[in-house]
Amino acid sequence: MATDTAAGRQSLSDEVMKLAADHARRYAQEVSQRRVAPSEAAVAALADLHEPFPTSPCDPSAVIARLDQIGSLATVATTGGRYFGFVNGGMVPAALAANWLAAAWNQNAALRVMSPIAAELEEVVLRWVCEALGLPRECAGGLVTSATMGNFTALVSARHALLAREGWDVTADGMFGAPPIEVVVGAEAHASILKALSLAGFGRKRVAIVEADGQGRMRADKLPRLSERTIVCIQAGNVNTGAFDPAAEICKAAKEQGAWVHVDGAFGLWARISPKYEHLTQGFDQADSWATDAHKWPNVGYDSGLALVKDGVALRASMGIAASYLEPGSRREPMHHTPEASRRARGVELWAALKSLGRSGLCALIERTCAHAQQFALGLREGGFEVLNDVVINQVLVSFGRPEVTREVIRRVQEDGTCWCGGTVWQGKTAMRISASSWATTETDVERSLQAIVRIARECRAT
Repeated sequence: MATDTAAGRQSLSDEVMKLAADHARRYAQEVSQRRVAPSEAAVAALADLHEPFPTSPCDPSAVIARLDQIGSLATVATTGGRYFGFVNGGMVPAALAANWLAAAWNQNAALRVMSPIAAELEEVVLRWVCEALGLPRECAGGLVTSATMGNFTALVSARHALLAREGWDVTADGMFGAPPIEVVVGAEAHASILKALSLAGFGRKRVAIVEADGQGRMRADKLPRLSERTIVCIQAGNVNTGAFDPAAEICKAAKEQGAWVHVDGAFGLWARISPKYEHLTQGFDQADSWATDAHKWPNVGYDSGLALVKDGVALRASMGIAASYLEPGSRREPMHHTPEASRRARGVELWAALKSLGRSGLCALIERTCAHAQQFALGLREGGFEVLNDVVINQVLVSFGRPEVTREVIRRVQEDGTCWCGGTVWQGKTAMRISASSWATTETDVERSLQAIVRIARECRAT
């Protein structure tokens, strides 16, 4: 290792950063050519990482080299063009590069005094997202890890606002003895909403569940009686079908009774930026709070979720923190808008992605991936297989026949490595789920993936 002097430490730092950058660049260059799922040998090699805690320091360059040697081969190629699982976006180049720079900055985004750049970028991107999605300008918001935490943050804000109307300060007095709040969700609500409701103290079993139609949309005509102490959770983009709840009807009914409407818009909310798909999202701007992921359709990279709340007072009252050593500033302080205090500067990559794409670039990304979904659906139908959903945005559900056949097709497709698609059960039918979400996907990627899926499906049917 280098001599323990300022010059020696700097030389060592330069060496290890150059090594990491070289490995990262090579990975990014090769990811589109490699198999999507790691090989069995690469996964088995992870066992070599299970060693006793080192008793003495290791050469940082050797650490990075070992990480690349074992780790890079055992990754799933989600940043390539042939990953279609879990609505995972890739990572646009500006976001990737900004991630490297932000890691070098190593900023704590809790307070403006800790990082002026982190605090400023958060303000910018929150305003940009509201502009892009056509949401009220007065929204307050926070940058969180994911839509799950975005849902939690918004629901806790809703809880505060609704109980404050009843004269109950939930931040000070908790939920014990508080006036009851009713929660309404659709039958096809995402699991992250149920988890967030549980974390917020509402429970998963005590919610009113509204019947959904054949595409997973909440039926507005089946809404229960609403009141000023009701939270209605609606969905922009069903994770299986891509369908949108009828927001305009639901928001109108909720507003008439003073209920709070929250939108789980993890990926589908971004369709609002496209003139071609905006009609699917009518009425969602009439809600009271929204949660979405920038690491899905905008392709920002992980740890990039957002919570947006029209009632900024409720958000800050729910998330605020006070201590003698935390001197409040006169401007927005990031830690008063999220569950965490200390955290990384999430706004850096989000700013870089949105700045590099702009409105037209983000719109093109949305429309291009929706076109890829249509390409998948057409090819699968022509192959003689049943597409189960109306392909309205970027989600495709396909059945290859009996449940055991469909499961075997999914297993073999993942094992084959040409592409990666996951499984699901949709209204009683076992299906493969294809989510076209990556900026890196091309028509050639889709055609190559289709050929592999159809070939494997026909082999499975034959046997």
